[in-house]
Amino acid sequence: MIEDTMTLLSLLGRIMRYFLLRPETLFLLCISLALWSYFFHTDEVKTIVKSSRDAVKMVKGKVAEIMQNDKFGGLDVLDAEFSKTWEFKSNNVAVYSIQGRRDHMEDRFEVVTDIVNKSHPSIFGIFDGHGGEAAADFAKAHLSEALRQQLLSYDREKEKEKDEKERSDGLSYPSILEQQILALDRDMLDKLSAVYNEAGTTCLVALLSDKELTVANVGDSRGVLCDKDGNAIALSHDHKPYQLKERKRIKKAGGFISFNGSWRVQGILAMSRSLGDYPLKNLNVVIPDPDIMTFDLDKLQPEFMILASDGLWDAFSNEEAIRFIKERLDEPHFGAKSIVLQSFYRGCPDNITVMVVKFKGAGGKATEQ
Repeated sequence: MIEDTMTLLSLLGRIMRYFLLRPETLFLLCISLALWSYFFHTDEVKTIVKSSRDAVKMVKGKVAEIMQNDKFGGLDVLDAEFSKTWEFKSNNVAVYSIQGRRDHMEDRFEVVTDIVNKSHPSIFGIFDGHGGEAAADFAKAHLSEALRQQLLSYDREKEKEKDEKERSDGLSYPSILEQQILALDRDMLDKLSAVYNEAGTTCLVALLSDKELTVANVGDSRGVLCDKDGNAIALSHDHKPYQLKERKRIKKAGGFISFNGSWRVQGILAMSRSLGDYPLKNLNVVIPDPDIMTFDLDKLQPEFMILASDGLWDAFSNEEAIRFIKERLDEPHFGAKSIVLQSFYRGCPDNITVMVVKFKGAGGKATEQ
């Protein structure tokens, strides 16, 4: 009797599995449940639908408010949404910076102008730290002062040799930038490795004189310039591990790149060049060598330039950023605040720092400091 009962139960189990697990049966079951929910729980369904519609309307209204206020710089009331903000403003340069959605603020910026002797170049810097704040702090504290001292010495010597295009020792703005950036990296590695601090930073530095703009870049902070015709002129190129030149160099050094949200050196660093990062420097897979570009201001007759950490470029292309700022140069921060906040509302998860430097329209000369 027991065996017959077990056989019958086994047979029923097989029949149920056969019918219930068939795609047709599962499909009909889902349709039945949906119809049952609609006809017998109409009020609950309507409530859910209404709540969803209300939520969508609320979000659309918030976005519309943001977009309308954005053009006129009326986003001050929303600043409380950001954990921390920093700003700077002088006659021709404005910076706006937010911590955004990150737990820590690792961006730094620097502006150095000589108000006594305006023939000396102004220095503008963006440093986007990673793995902590130490590397970006070190770069901000030491690079601009070292540059200023060597530039003053260089300009004094150049005054004595006005008839020579270049000094006998071969120094020039590009060579000064390269020397000081590489020296900074060596000092930073000595200091940070001694305390096992693995922090690193990007380095985007611009030297602006009366006729010339020289830009040095290490990492993925980026500069772009608006010329007299409104075109976006790249002032730097990002150093990314997936680029052919960088990938070959990393492989030759015995390293590798892998994808972990983005392409990363040794599966760790999302840029192929940086300052600091001593464990990767010891492997020779990350280097501090800057790319340096020089621009003739008389030829370009620029209207403004943008220097920014990669938080901006995650949300804006070069061309889009130029168009956005061009429409907002009359704002208190020359559009820097508006584009930072717009990047945040577009979902940028990073720290965001934007510097806008205005030029005179005629002759491409910098606005008076």
